[in-house]
Amino acid sequence: MQVFYDKDADLSIIRGKTVAIIGYGSQGHAHANNLKESGVNVIVGLRNSSSSVAKAEKSGLTVKPVNEAAAEADVVMVLVPDELQAKLYEDELKGNMKQGAALAFAHGFNIHFGYIKPREDMDVFMVAPKGPGHLVRSTYVAGGGVPTLIAVHQDATGNARDIAMSYASANGGGRAGIIETSFREETETDLFGEQAVLCGGATSLVMAGYETLVEAGYAPEMAYFECLHELKLIVDLMYEGGIANMRYSISNTAEFGDLTRGPRIVNEQTKAEMRKILKEIQSGDFAREWMDENATGGKRFPELREGAAKHGIEEVGTRLRSMMPWIDASKIVDKSVN
Repeated sequence: MQVFYDKDADLSIIRGKTVAIIGYGSQGHAHANNLKESGVNVIVGLRNSSSSVAKAEKSGLTVKPVNEAAAEADVVMVLVPDELQAKLYEDELKGNMKQGAALAFAHGFNIHFGYIKPREDMDVFMVAPKGPGHLVRSTYVAGGGVPTLIAVHQDATGNARDIAMSYASANGGGRAGIIETSFREETETDLFGEQAVLCGGATSLVMAGYETLVEAGYAPEMAYFECLHELKLIVDLMYEGGIANMRYSISNTAEFGDLTRGPRIVNEQTKAEMRKILKEIQSGDFAREWMDENATGGKRFPELREGAAKHGIEEVGTRLRSMMPWIDASKIVDKSVN
């Protein structure tokens, strides 16, 4: 797999265009500010009632209603939640975007599963940083970047790939590496990673470990430190140098326990369930379940979210983190800004 860097991208391409960033959440605030500081003419498209208007204007960005931003832009980057994108495209973008403009995404969900069917005159590409928006922004400010995937779904002008490369570079991706993929591969691997490992797998493992210790009579505070707090130390070591680097850094006792007990937790039964989850993603079953959830009023999702928020580990964690001011001092997420 070839990796591209800033030297492989022509930054003047995106600097010569007006880019509308639709949405100003985690990814939206990062893309908008990074591109602006890279010399790109950026408009942020938001509803007039959006609480993000003040945040974007405070950052010195031009904010306009979505339909007006779309009409002025040469590139429209859609960074609202997946479940809102199809309606947004039909109501605000499809009829307002210029002929030959580019429609861009940071995740392939709606294009890959067919919820958005773009006009034939448009370039359609993806620029997907492999990290949350808050990290995309903080690494850019620090002079670095986040590895970024690009893909082209529709190349109406013949320039879609060049525009995507230029955009990725302006967003900081060229500092860390740009990799070319497809909408299908990005979408399916991203969903699987979120569900089976990074979010669903990790949180379920942490909560199950916490519950096991508390149910056995150990202090909730001890369970929190052992099953959640120290996870960051382990992940940082793996991030820095892979699993072997983590094992080099821990005690021999910990490594022996890792190698002999880990496979008993994540075993063939776990992998069988992972394969089932992957098939649900590939077939579109998960996408239909998620979009149906929203189409029918989204009642189950808030209930799931509320139930998770009431878990004992959250109460204990909130209390313990208040005793560690250095965490808040270096926090990645600042809701007043992003």
